[in-house]
Amino acid sequence: MRRFTHTACFDWSGQNVARPNGIALAVMGPDKKPALIENEHGWSREGALEWLVEQARIGSDILIGIDLSAALPFTDQEAYFPGWNNSPESAKALWALVDDICSDDLYLSARSIVEHPQLREYFRHAGYLGNAYGQVRSGRLRMVEEQSRIQQLANPYSCFNLVGAAQVGKSSLTGMRVLHRLESRIPIWPFDPVPAKGPLIVEIYTSIAAVNAGLTRGRTKLRDRGSLDKALDALGVEPHSPLAEYDDHKTDALMTAAWLAKAAENRALWAPKAMNEQIAATEGWTFGVF
Repeated sequence: MRRFTHTACFDWSGQNVARPNGIALAVMGPDKKPALIENEHGWSREGALEWLVEQARIGSDILIGIDLSAALPFTDQEAYFPGWNNSPESAKALWALVDDICSDDLYLSARSIVEHPQLREYFRHAGYLGNAYGQVRSGRLRMVEEQSRIQQLANPYSCFNLVGAAQVGKSSLTGMRVLHRLESRIPIWPFDPVPAKGPLIVEIYTSIAAVNAGLTRGRTKLRDRGSLDKALDALGVEPHSPLAEYDDHKTDALMTAAWLAKAAENRALWAPKAMNEQIAATEGWTFGVF
């Protein structure tokens, strides 16, 4: 099992602006003291992509968690978009499709999905419940999302939901554009094997890190220095350097970078029991779910 000297976490956002408030990056090294990596004008998705490309260029020994869903549900209906002849058959083909459809969208956003004459019918957006959204209240879920619920690690919503405070679809679709534009410069688990050296990306949910740090499921957001240091202590990590201001995006990134270092040493998390080859290629997996 590979060990990494550094871990990082990108808290992500699908907000359709140049520099979303929700993007934050934290890195932790051997000193076990997570620190924010600031961007002078705030992080953009393009800036995040540049940072990732730089890690590939210098061959950083770093495990990078990104808080988004790397694919749409596939297993439940053996297709991302059942009934559509052009539905992709792998996650990487899905990333290429999303990036192509949204190629004219500014800021690596994904607003054109809801304007697509076929695909818009599969998503819940602007008060419209697409006819392929799903028959259950929460919408279609990936296998790992079902397992997250069963294991009581998180309560994920469907990526086909693009409205409401709990929606994760926009951030996931914008993340797919970034993953596609990496052009295989960084392996992405489990779509790619773990490399012997260099950076590796995994999908994470910051709420899973929070639960492992002792927070109550459903109450996983930290917004002050004391609460964050208490969570870091539960993960066996040094207190953080005080921030000028606190929000749950920064604290999520710091806490999850710390958790990821500990979780990466758990051999079982690299071989989830419910994940098979098809799931790994089409839906991917959230690191931290057994």
